[in-house]
Amino acid sequence: MQTVALFDLPAVPIPPATLAKPKRKRTVHASVPFAPPTTVPDELIQDADVVVVSSSGGNDSVAMVSYVTGRARRLGMLDKVVVVHADLGRVEWKGARELAEEQARLAGVRRFEVVRSTGADLLERVVLRFQKLKAKAELEALEQGADPSAVEVAPAWPSSAARWCTSGEKRGPIWTLYTRLVRELSHLGRPVRILACIGQRAAESDNRAKLAPVEIDRSASNGKRHVTTWRPIHGWSDADVWREIARSGLPYHQAYDWGNRRLSCVFCVLGCNSDLVNGARRVPELAAAYAAVEVTVGTDFKEGLSMREIIRRAEALEKELGPASQPPAGTAMAGYVGKSTTALYLGRLRALRGGVDLAA
Repeated sequence: MQTVALFDLPAVPIPPATLAKPKRKRTVHASVPFAPPTTVPDELIQDADVVVVSSSGGNDSVAMVSYVTGRARRLGMLDKVVVVHADLGRVEWKGARELAEEQARLAGVRRFEVVRSTGADLLERVVLRFQKLKAKAELEALEQGADPSAVEVAPAWPSSAARWCTSGEKRGPIWTLYTRLVRELSHLGRPVRILACIGQRAAESDNRAKLAPVEIDRSASNGKRHVTTWRPIHGWSDADVWREIARSGLPYHQAYDWGNRRLSCVFCVLGCNSDLVNGARRVPELAAAYAAVEVTVGTDFKEGLSMREIIRRAEALEKELGPASQPPAGTAMAGYVGKSTTALYLGRLRALRGGVDLAA
């Protein structure tokens, strides 16, 4: 695998005035409720003006799309559902956007939206963030009479403690969709009730286990929209997710058959090491781009694990096992639901893709 330079960004001079912006105190509109009106799934859908389902195209997302659309269909309210995909560009798995769209279409959703952050992409933002942090550290050193050339710069990469990538690449762009939906529903003459569905599960991490299945998103709400966050599959296990996908017949990304445990960014700082090595085998040019940024910012992509080491492990596997192959479709699912159920699933998937209405 050849390491290549990602880009050559010149240093960006940052005026001192921009380094210590006073934080504006945010006030929440008085009309925004403190607690959701209900936590009952069907009542949440009935109370909402629009149901926005965030989909990465990954397994949790497709299971959630299936579950939510199934409930909405039984209520006769499928027209309320909008599926949105936050397109991460080159850093997400190839085909994720197209897959999320196909999953929504096969589930009967009439409206699929794609949102993107503006300006620099994730890797470029890491470099720009590094330049800003470096300028800030040097300024503080000068003010303290220290040598600015010897300063230590805070890590510029996202981390579990600094998930600025989520807010910048996903949450912010999705809020722009909320704004458009509010304009479309302005005839209601009151704050639009948005039910935001997110595929976070308690089994994924201790932090996610602490999240409420239903809560008011006061940061996303204002005088024109009241946003209720619903985590429909919060209490589900991995096996529950796979069973729902098998039942639905909706497609899942081939990266799971390759051995991945999760899907979104190819290289996520929260991903397990095997997923990262798998990504380096499947998308070596992107791994090289991450390694180039490591050199630029002077810190490893993940604390205790550099992209250079990830690439080294991937190359060792390539040497030992040969080029990464394509396992049979359904390989990952069979490990959770068995071969016979997986065979039935593959038949349902072929029927759906062939235009057969399985719900009829």
